[in-house]
Amino acid sequence: MEVETPYGKPSAPVTIGEVGGVRVAFLPRHGRRHTLPPHRIPYRANVWAMRELGVRRIIGPTAVGALRAELELGEFVVCDQFVDRTRGRADTFYDGGDGPVTHVSAADPYCPELRTLIVETARGLGVRIRDGGTVVVIQGPRFSTRAESAWFQQAGWDVVNMTAYPEGYLARELELCYANISMVTDHDVGVGGHEPVSNEVVMAVFRENLARLRDLLVAVLPRIPPQPSRAFSQAARKREATSAQSWSAFATPWSWKTSFRTAPTMQFSW
Repeated sequence: MEVETPYGKPSAPVTIGEVGGVRVAFLPRHGRRHTLPPHRIPYRANVWAMRELGVRRIIGPTAVGALRAELELGEFVVCDQFVDRTRGRADTFYDGGDGPVTHVSAADPYCPELRTLIVETARGLGVRIRDGGTVVVIQGPRFSTRAESAWFQQAGWDVVNMTAYPEGYLARELELCYANISMVTDHDVGVGGHEPVSNEVVMAVFRENLARLRDLLVAVLPRIPPQPSRAFSQAARKREATSAQSWSAFATPWSWKTSFRTAPTMQFSW
């Protein structure tokens, strides 16, 4: 399905189907042929398109490098925090104009309800998964230098990735429940004495563990309840503004044309 947005076209047409009786919208963030590098992904168009289709929850699988030696290849991490080290990406829908300056909290960027459901489902399947962790998001497409990797490790962060920001935060601005599933495909350079990562190694580990990710998604989607928690569905209502105007005077940055009763869940590919 082609979706037009105020931010241009999404990475690809959206595919809508059913998994376990649940309507699901699928959008490959790198494009159908994996041609969009991390810094060129139209994050705002992608998230807006999902919202326009009525999506209320987003599951965003990503490939990550481990910053801890004890993390095993193929292991999943459901992150609860991010650190943004990107630059120049369009990362907000509140980009100025006639309305007041708007700030949406990112203190707890990932949906705890959806995160818990993913972790519980994975453990029920016997899948190796970690509940919580911090992902540091780099600009890409290059991998980290040794100095950068050492810094990330010293900071106590868990995994490194190129696409987790601003995708999840944009979903929060649109009051969508978002959770990340990070698949460890390599150890970042210098972690546990590992050599520099290569794209070939990342893709090989990814292919070896793709079936387990699919099994997890197929198992978790039917368990997702109809509506997200109020903490996320009303995230933007807790915003601060430079104006003393009441909430009723604020203009939201999206349309309300879709019905939430039949809204699909959505999952991105990497």
